[in-house]
Amino acid sequence: MRKILFGVVITLVILFTFKYCNDKNEDRIVLQESSVLIQEQIKNVGKLIVTEGHFSEVFNYKNSKEIFGDYITSEKKALVVVNASVSISYDLSKIEFKVDEVNKTLHITSVPKEEISINPDLEYYDVQSDFFNPFEAKDYNEIKISVKKSLAKKIEASDLKKNAKNRLLSELSKFYILTNSFGWTLQYNDTLMKSLESLQSIKL
Repeated sequence: MRKILFGVVITLVILFTFKYCNDKNEDRIVLQESSVLIQEQIKNVGKLIVTEGHFSEVFNYKNSKEIFGDYITSEKKALVVVNASVSISYDLSKIEFKVDEVNKTLHITSVPKEEISINPDLEYYDVQSDFFNPFEAKDYNEIKISVKKSLAKKIEASDLKKNAKNRLLSELSKFYILTNSFGWTLQYNDTLMKSLESLQSIKL
Protein backbone atom coordinates (compact mmCIF):
# COMPACT_ATOMS: atom_id res chain seq x y z
CA MET A 1 0.00 0.00 0.00
CA ARG A 2 2.85 2.32 0.89
CA LYS A 3 4.55 1.58 -2.41
CA ILE A 4 1.37 2.43 -4.31
CA LEU A 5 0.88 5.65 -2.31
CA PHE A 6 4.52 6.57 -2.82
CA GLY A 7 4.17 5.92 -6.54
CA VAL A 8 1.09 8.16 -6.74
CA VAL A 9 2.90 10.98 -4.91
CA ILE A 10 5.92 10.72 -7.23
CA THR A 11 3.63 10.73 -10.26
CA LEU A 12 1.79 13.85 -9.03
CA VAL A 13 5.11 15.64 -8.33
CA ILE A 14 6.33 14.83 -11.83
CA LEU A 15 3.07 16.01 -13.39
CA PHE A 16 3.04 19.29 -11.43
CA THR A 17 6.73 19.90 -12.24
CA PHE A 18 6.07 19.27 -15.93
CA LYS A 19 3.03 21.57 -15.92
CA TYR A 20 4.96 24.30 -14.07
CA CYS A 21 7.86 24.13 -16.52
CA ASN A 22 5.45 24.05 -19.46
CA ASP A 23 3.56 27.11 -18.15
CA LYS A 24 6.85 28.97 -17.67
CA ASN A 25 7.86 28.10 -21.22
CA GLU A 26 4.53 29.40 -22.55
CA ASP A 27 4.96 32.64 -20.58
CA ARG A 28 8.42 33.05 -22.06
CA ILE A 29 7.11 32.50 -25.58
CA VAL A 30 4.38 35.11 -25.10
CA LEU A 31 6.94 37.51 -23.67
CA GLN A 32 9.29 37.02 -26.59
CA GLU A 33 6.47 37.38 -29.10
CA SER A 34 5.37 40.65 -27.47
CA SER A 35 8.95 41.93 -27.44
CA VAL A 36 9.49 41.09 -31.11
CA LEU A 37 6.18 42.65 -32.14
CA ILE A 38 6.94 45.88 -30.27
CA GLN A 39 10.38 46.12 -31.88
CA GLU A 40 8.95 45.46 -35.35
CA GLN A 41 6.28 48.12 -34.89
CA ILE A 42 8.97 50.70 -34.07
CA LYS A 43 11.23 49.65 -36.96
CA ASN A 44 8.33 49.82 -39.43
CA VAL A 45 7.74 53.50 -38.73
CA GLY A 46 9.27 55.46 -41.61
CA LYS A 47 9.93 59.12 -42.18
CA LEU A 48 6.98 61.20 -41.09
CA ILE A 49 6.25 64.60 -42.62
CA VAL A 50 4.53 66.20 -39.70
CA THR A 51 3.63 69.60 -41.05
CA GLU A 52 3.92 71.77 -44.14
CA GLY A 53 3.59 75.49 -44.68
CA HIS A 54 3.78 78.14 -47.38
CA PHE A 55 5.34 81.59 -47.27
CA SER A 56 5.14 84.48 -49.72
CA GLU A 57 7.59 87.34 -49.48
CA VAL A 58 8.85 90.31 -51.48
CA PHE A 59 12.52 91.33 -51.18
CA ASN A 60 14.37 94.35 -52.47
CA TYR A 61 17.93 93.45 -53.40
CA LYS A 62 20.51 96.21 -53.76
CA ASN A 63 24.27 96.15 -54.23
CA SER A 64 26.60 99.14 -54.58
CA LYS A 65 30.11 99.12 -55.96
CA GLU A 66 32.55 102.02 -55.78
CA ILE A 67 34.48 102.82 -58.93
CA PHE A 68 37.54 105.09 -58.90
CA GLY A 69 37.27 105.53 -55.16
CA ASP A 70 34.33 107.62 -53.97
CA TYR A 71 33.89 109.42 -57.28
CA ILE A 72 31.58 106.98 -59.03
CA THR A 73 29.20 104.44 -57.53
CA SER A 74 27.64 101.67 -59.61
CA GLU A 75 24.45 100.06 -58.32
CA LYS A 76 22.48 96.98 -59.20
CA LYS A 77 19.14 96.07 -57.77
CA ALA A 78 16.16 93.80 -58.24
CA LEU A 79 12.71 93.11 -56.88
CA VAL A 80 12.46 89.47 -55.79
CA VAL A 81 9.12 87.74 -55.25
CA VAL A 82 9.45 84.56 -53.19
CA ASN A 83 6.96 81.74 -52.88
CA ALA A 84 8.37 79.05 -50.59
CA SER A 85 7.10 75.67 -49.47
CA VAL A 86 8.33 74.53 -46.07
CA SER A 87 8.17 71.10 -44.48
CA ILE A 88 9.18 69.93 -41.02
CA SER A 89 9.79 66.21 -40.69
CA TYR A 90 11.01 63.66 -38.16
CA ASP A 91 12.86 60.53 -39.28
CA LEU A 92 11.31 58.15 -36.76
CA SER A 93 13.38 55.24 -38.06
CA LYS A 94 16.25 56.87 -36.12
CA ILE A 95 14.52 56.52 -32.78
CA GLU A 96 16.86 54.90 -30.25
CA PHE A 97 15.25 52.46 -27.83
CA LYS A 98 15.89 49.52 -25.52
CA VAL A 99 13.56 46.63 -24.75
CA ASP A 100 13.58 45.40 -21.15
CA GLU A 101 11.90 42.00 -21.36
CA VAL A 102 12.32 41.25 -17.64
CA ASN A 103 10.42 44.36 -16.50
CA LYS A 104 8.26 44.53 -19.64
CA THR A 105 9.36 48.10 -20.37
CA LEU A 106 10.09 49.88 -23.62
CA HIS A 107 12.73 52.58 -23.06
CA ILE A 108 12.86 55.32 -25.70
CA THR A 109 16.28 56.89 -25.16
CA SER A 110 16.46 59.36 -28.05
CA VAL A 111 14.13 60.98 -30.59
CA PRO A 112 15.75 62.58 -33.68
CA LYS A 113 15.61 66.33 -34.12
CA GLU A 114 13.28 67.82 -36.66
CA GLU A 115 14.45 68.32 -40.23
CA ILE A 116 13.41 71.63 -41.79
CA SER A 117 13.26 71.80 -45.57
CA ILE A 118 12.87 75.19 -47.29
CA ASN A 119 12.22 75.24 -51.04
CA PRO A 120 11.92 78.80 -52.33
CA ASP A 121 10.73 79.69 -55.81
CA LEU A 122 12.25 83.05 -56.75
CA GLU A 123 11.02 85.40 -59.47
CA TYR A 124 13.03 88.48 -60.38
CA TYR A 125 11.46 91.77 -61.46
CA ASP A 126 12.85 95.19 -62.31
CA VAL A 127 16.44 93.94 -62.52
CA GLN A 128 18.79 96.91 -62.97
CA SER A 129 22.57 96.80 -63.42
CA ASP A 130 25.29 98.32 -65.61
CA PHE A 131 28.56 97.45 -67.27
CA PHE A 132 30.67 98.10 -64.18
CA ASN A 133 28.44 96.16 -61.78
CA PRO A 134 26.50 93.48 -63.68
CA PHE A 135 24.31 90.76 -62.19
CA GLU A 136 26.33 87.57 -61.79
CA ALA A 137 25.77 84.03 -60.56
CA LYS A 138 27.11 84.95 -57.12
CA ASP A 139 24.39 87.62 -56.78
CA TYR A 140 21.66 85.05 -57.30
CA ASN A 141 23.34 82.73 -54.79
CA GLU A 142 23.57 85.53 -52.22
CA ILE A 143 19.89 86.35 -52.72
CA LYS A 144 18.90 82.70 -52.26
CA ILE A 145 20.97 82.40 -49.08
CA SER A 146 19.50 85.63 -47.67
CA VAL A 147 15.97 84.48 -48.52
CA LYS A 148 16.47 81.15 -46.72
CA LYS A 149 17.84 82.89 -43.61
CA SER A 150 14.87 85.23 -43.56
CA LEU A 151 12.41 82.34 -43.97
CA ALA A 152 14.14 80.35 -41.21
CA LYS A 153 13.50 83.24 -38.79
CA LYS A 154 9.86 83.39 -39.85
CA ILE A 155 9.48 79.63 -39.28
CA GLU A 156 10.83 80.03 -35.73
CA ALA A 157 8.31 82.80 -35.08
CA SER A 158 5.40 80.85 -36.58
CA ASP A 159 3.33 77.94 -35.22
CA LEU A 160 4.85 75.43 -37.64
CA LYS A 161 7.38 73.99 -35.18
CA LYS A 162 4.77 73.81 -32.43
CA ASN A 163 2.36 72.00 -34.75
CA ALA A 164 5.17 69.67 -35.80
CA LYS A 165 5.90 68.75 -32.19
CA ASN A 166 2.21 68.07 -31.54
CA ARG A 167 2.13 65.72 -34.52
CA LEU A 168 5.27 63.98 -33.23
CA LEU A 169 3.74 63.48 -29.78
CA SER A 170 0.62 62.10 -31.45
CA GLU A 171 2.81 59.56 -33.26
CA LEU A 172 4.66 58.64 -30.06
CA SER A 173 1.32 58.05 -28.34
CA LYS A 174 0.89 55.02 -30.62
CA PHE A 175 3.86 53.42 -28.85
CA TYR A 176 2.13 54.01 -25.51
CA ILE A 177 -1.08 52.40 -26.77
CA LEU A 178 0.90 49.46 -28.19
CA THR A 179 2.91 48.77 -25.03
CA ASN A 180 -0.12 49.28 -22.81
CA SER A 181 -2.15 46.75 -24.81
CA PHE A 182 0.49 44.09 -24.04
CA GLY A 183 0.72 44.99 -20.38
CA TRP A 184 4.07 46.72 -20.89
CA THR A 185 5.13 50.20 -19.81
CA LEU A 186 6.65 53.02 -21.85
CA GLN A 187 9.53 55.11 -20.56
CA TYR A 188 11.21 58.12 -22.18
CA ASN A 189 14.70 58.55 -20.72
CA ASP A 190 14.01 58.61 -16.96
CA THR A 191 10.34 59.55 -17.21
CA LEU A 192 7.71 56.82 -16.94
CA MET A 193 4.71 57.42 -19.18
CA LYS A 194 1.73 56.71 -16.94
CA SER A 195 -0.87 58.11 -19.33
CA LEU A 196 -1.25 59.67 -22.77
CA GLU A 197 -1.35 63.08 -21.09
CA SER A 198 2.10 62.54 -19.57
CA LEU A 199 3.58 62.46 -23.09
CA GLN A 200 2.69 66.13 -23.50
CA SER A 201 5.12 67.14 -20.76
CA ILE A 202 8.29 65.49 -22.09
CA LYS A 203 11.08 67.70 -23.38
CA LEU A 204 12.26 66.76 -26.87
